[in-house]
Amino acid sequence: MKAVVYEGPFSVTVTEVDDPQIQHPNDVIVRITSSAICGSDLHMYEGRTAAEPGIVFGHENLGVIEEVGDGVTSLSVGDRVVMPFNVACGFCKNCLAGETGFCLTVNPGFAGGAYGYVSMGPYTGGQAERLRVPFADFNCLKLPEGDENETDYILLADIFPTGYHGCELAQVSPGETVAVYGAGPVGLMAAYSALLRGASKVFVVDRVPERLAKAEEIGAIPIDFTKGDPAEQIKAQTNGEGTDKGIDAVGYQAQKGDESGHEEPAIVLNQLVETVRPTGRLGIPGLYVPSDPGGPDEHAKHGQLLVSIGKMFEKGQKMGTGQCNVKKYNRQLRDLIASGRARPSFVVSHELPLDDAPRAYDKFDKRIEGYTKVVLHPGHDLAA
Repeated sequence: MKAVVYEGPFSVTVTEVDDPQIQHPNDVIVRITSSAICGSDLHMYEGRTAAEPGIVFGHENLGVIEEVGDGVTSLSVGDRVVMPFNVACGFCKNCLAGETGFCLTVNPGFAGGAYGYVSMGPYTGGQAERLRVPFADFNCLKLPEGDENETDYILLADIFPTGYHGCELAQVSPGETVAVYGAGPVGLMAAYSALLRGASKVFVVDRVPERLAKAEEIGAIPIDFTKGDPAEQIKAQTNGEGTDKGIDAVGYQAQKGDESGHEEPAIVLNQLVETVRPTGRLGIPGLYVPSDPGGPDEHAKHGQLLVSIGKMFEKGQKMGTGQCNVKKYNRQLRDLIASGRARPSFVVSHELPLDDAPRAYDKFDKRIEGYTKVVLHPGHDLAA
C-alpha cells in the first residue's frame, strides 16, 4: 500500500510499504478515507525528535473497516470509524480511570501509545491506504454511514478533543474570559471549545494573519503579538485584570515576538502567567518534551525550561498539563457534530490526495499559502 514515510529532517515521501495484517483477534483493518497532518507531526518532520527514517506518519485517522479479527464483538466490516490518536487497551489502571492517553499496556515502559509517532509504540501511522487498529472494540468510534461531515469527524481523532481538553485542564466555565496562545489548529479548537462552553470573551494570540482571521470568524478576539506585549493587550480589554483562564496551544517551539525567529521555549508559559488573573487557572495541551535535539540551549534540549514559578505562586494560579485523553470527549463531540451544534471543519484549509503529502508538509511547516489544517484522502484524486 501507499504511505507517507519519514526520510529525514524536512523530507517525507509517499512510497509502497507492507499492507497491515491482523496480528491479534482484537484487531481490525481500516481502509483510510481521511488522515490529517498534525502540528505535532511537524516536530518529527523538522528533526526535532528522535524519530528515525522509515516511520510511517499519521495519528489522525478515519475510515471504513475492511477486516475484523475473531475476537472483535462490537464492530463489523463496513463500519465507518474514527480512531483516537491514543492507542489504548481499555483495561489498565489508567484506562479504567479515563486516562487513555497514558495507557500502561500498549507501549511497555512508557505511559501512552499512538499511531505513527516517535516513542509511542510499534503502531504504524495512518497517512496510508490502510491501518491496523489494536484493541479495536475500545479504540474505534462508530460514525454515521456515508461520507457526510467527513472533515468534521476526522478532527475527532485529535485536535477537536485536544482543544476541548485544554478547556478542561483550565476548567473553563460559562461567562469566563479566556486567553488562548496559538492560533494553529489546536489553538483554534481550544478557542472554539471555550465558546461552546459559554466563555464570555476569548482572546487568541498569534502573528499569522490567516490564523488570526480564522479566530475572528468564530467570534474570538485576535491579538497579534508582534504589535505589542500580548498580556498587556489583553489586560487593556479586561479592565486591567487579565483573563480568568489561559490555554497554551503552542508548546516548546514558541518564538519571540520579533522578526528574529529565535525560539524561547518558556515564553508562552510565562506570558500566560502574566495574562491570567490571580487565582486563575492555566491549561497546557501544547506539547512539551523531555528531549529536544534542536533546543536553543542545553537546558531546553533536556526539556528544562525557565518558568516564572515565583510569579505563578504569588498569584495563586493552578496549572493542568498533559496530552489529551481523546476517548474522554470524542463521543460527546461526535454527537455535537451529528446534531449540527458543532462544525469544527472551519479550521480545514486544504483537502489533498495522499500523493500530495510532501508538498503539504512543506507548506504547512512554512505556514504559507493559507495552510492551517490539511486532510489527506488516500485513494481520492482531489484537485489541489
